[in-house]
Amino acid sequence: MEKAMPPAHDDFLYAQIVTRIEKQIKQNLLKSGDKLPSVRALSLEQGISMSTSYKAYVELENMGMIEARPKSGYYVKFLPSRRSSAPEVKPPLKKIEQASVSQMIRLVSQNMSEATVLGLSRSSPPISLIPLAKLSKSMMEAIRKSPSGNIQYENLQGNLSLRTQVAKNAFNWGGNITADDVVTTQGCMEALVFCLRALTKPGDTVAIESPTFFGIFNVMLSLDLKVLEIPVDPETGIDIEYLAEAMDKVDIKACLFVSNFSNPVGSCMPGDRKKQLVELITKRQIPLIEDDIYGEIYFGKSRPHTCKSYDTEGWVLLCSSVSKSIAPGYRVGWCIPGRFKDQIINIKMMHTITSATPTQAAIGHFFETGRYDLHMRNLRKALYTQSLRYAQAITEHFPPGTKISSPAGGYALWVELDARVNAFELYQAAMAHNISIAPGQIFSTDARYTNFIRISYGITFDDVVDGSFKLLGQLIEKMI
Repeated sequence: MEKAMPPAHDDFLYAQIVTRIEKQIKQNLLKSGDKLPSVRALSLEQGISMSTSYKAYVELENMGMIEARPKSGYYVKFLPSRRSSAPEVKPPLKKIEQASVSQMIRLVSQNMSEATVLGLSRSSPPISLIPLAKLSKSMMEAIRKSPSGNIQYENLQGNLSLRTQVAKNAFNWGGNITADDVVTTQGCMEALVFCLRALTKPGDTVAIESPTFFGIFNVMLSLDLKVLEIPVDPETGIDIEYLAEAMDKVDIKACLFVSNFSNPVGSCMPGDRKKQLVELITKRQIPLIEDDIYGEIYFGKSRPHTCKSYDTEGWVLLCSSVSKSIAPGYRVGWCIPGRFKDQIINIKMMHTITSATPTQAAIGHFFETGRYDLHMRNLRKALYTQSLRYAQAITEHFPPGTKISSPAGGYALWVELDARVNAFELYQAAMAHNISIAPGQIFSTDARYTNFIRISYGITFDDVVDGSFKLLGQLIEKMI
């Protein structure tokens, strides 16, 4: 029996108990089916109140890690042993090519937003997790503060309040920037496009992750760029050694990577790997476009650093937005382009002149008032719980041998199915039941992910979601 903890604030004790039990379950010290101490016993053992003990158990139950059995008590429900295997890393083909998967991407993109479809393919927060009232309040307060009511053209580089808040928030990821280092955009995708246009010309080759977000392929096609796919490890991110060798053989003009909680794999590069990558691209003088749109969606105790954190010579262009954290429809993004700031501003001037004033001012005010920090704490907690519930449902309902990633942030689970399963055929079968998943084929230019799917856990887990996984499991069984 462990020594009772000293008295402390109830909220602190509750969080501490949850963390300790969660860790024991993940380390398999507490196994599936193990009985936990009663609420009263836990209270006596740890020197905490009965209400704190009960609150901790309710939280663990909400996370899907334990279950309450009538007249029996609490038992471990989480099954880590069945999730021990991560999806395999698929080596890229030797051939560098610009293959189009536009038709599949267009079909999946259209269906994921339909109101009658359960969007397990959509990586964004549901309305229930968006602070609508506080956002509206920030919008109104920002309009009242502005002498013009925010109807005039915005500063070419972007709203000063927003840029100031982005610069302040950079402290959390190890950044040392000012508002003058930031250029605002209409979402993260526009920031990526501006960076690619500044760094490349048609026919150039850009190194990207494999697998990677399917929207990147459409961008590459629209700019007539070739892609070189770099393998991604589910835990540590891109294969830097593979990239270094490729740089000796291929004239790479730029890299575009998601270093924190990549989509769809969910990998997060450790700090030393990020530093190694920055040293490599700096030595080669090959710019790195860092898509950090998921960086704020972390489940650990602190926000992970970015590659930009280690950039001393301006070769990293960091792009992000609030689309995954606050409001997708506001289309508020930004770029921290380092030595390429002038080029980015020129492209923005030719492309959009300025960004929308009201939404930028509203998001700047949302940051400034502290509403953002409170919202993000709630969002991270909800998404972490949902990631566990989703993973548990997959292990329960999908055939044995299914492999699932274990992301420490972001929105996605990368699931490897039996080799006999065609993911796009599974997508079509699921859509017949109004369930949308993302087939693996749309995350690469070749066919190496035909038996993979991406499941996004943005939707709050309930009986409908659980039933959808049961149905998906049955469809997979039929294919096998």
